[in-house]
Amino acid sequence: MAKKILITGHNGYLGSVMVPIMLNAGYDVTGLDTCYYERCTLVPDTVQIPALRKDIREVRPDDLAGYEAVIHLAALSNDPIGNLNSRWTREINLDGSVKLGRLAKQAGVQRFLFSSSCIMYGMSETQVVDEQSPLDPRTEYARSKVSAERGLTELADERFAPVFLRNGTLYGLSPRMRFDTVYNDLIANAVACGRVVVHGDGTPWRPVIHAEDAARAFLTILQAPLEKVRNQAFNVGANHLNYQVRELAEIAVETVPGCRLEVQAQPGADQRTYKADFSKFARVFPEFKFKWSANIGGQDLCRAFRAIDLTPADLFDKRFTRLKWLNHLLESREIGGDLRWSEVTANVA
Repeated sequence: MAKKILITGHNGYLGSVMVPIMLNAGYDVTGLDTCYYERCTLVPDTVQIPALRKDIREVRPDDLAGYEAVIHLAALSNDPIGNLNSRWTREINLDGSVKLGRLAKQAGVQRFLFSSSCIMYGMSETQVVDEQSPLDPRTEYARSKVSAERGLTELADERFAPVFLRNGTLYGLSPRMRFDTVYNDLIANAVACGRVVVHGDGTPWRPVIHAEDAARAFLTILQAPLEKVRNQAFNVGANHLNYQVRELAEIAVETVPGCRLEVQAQPGADQRTYKADFSKFARVFPEFKFKWSANIGGQDLCRAFRAIDLTPADLFDKRFTRLKWLNHLLESREIGGDLRWSEVTANVA
């Protein structure tokens, strides 16, 4: 019988890439998602799975019964949203995650894979950060990930094995596409607008990882012997996938002939920089091979965007920038001031 797993946030950017990979690996997959982004579809889903449409804050013990593992992706997904209202981020990313872990443990779930982030290391301008480096979260989003890891760590014992996957910056095609991550934005601008724009001097480092490789890394950790992963953190990525933003921009220009590079010096430009050391992941999982580099991934994105005739209107559509879409749901009163769905929601995009 196929092993049952629950993926929270299955309808999001990474989740909608991960689901088919887990199905192909033979798992019986159920989703759980509040579905903020179900209308934010750029390309069709390839599979459908049974799912609970539920806010992570409303999960009950019986929702978690019978699963061998929970893969917890659901979260308010980036710094701009975290800065919009810190209470939302604490309630969902921190309190919701720790509550989910506690209920999963009570329900007899053995494995709990928590989607974390390399952003928790903060501004690491002078060093390469590994899992033992001091955590220096600078934003509400990053702080929520640090605190959630600590809360879940306290639940760990011989019956319950949380694992913390500190992902690099994701990119790559997804049904629930995002153009508010750096490499997706660069390639999409190159295809749709004929230019690649770098805000600032382009020197910040980003450890980028293709969404498919990230999903495969979750699968690898899910299948690993418990003694190799129990209550451990892993930076998820590869050392050769650390790039400066300017390098990514130059690859985008090479990938899309005829586009131009524009460097716009802006005082308020995002200067977060973090260069991660992924040696632990490589050491513990030597059989894992990353399929995607920035060059190959950029070419794939270029082909996909051209196949759907990506336009500037698509690129700047509110559906594909998480903060814009959340603001739209708030302004249209489809969700209330606590980010819960209104009783009656208008089916508008």
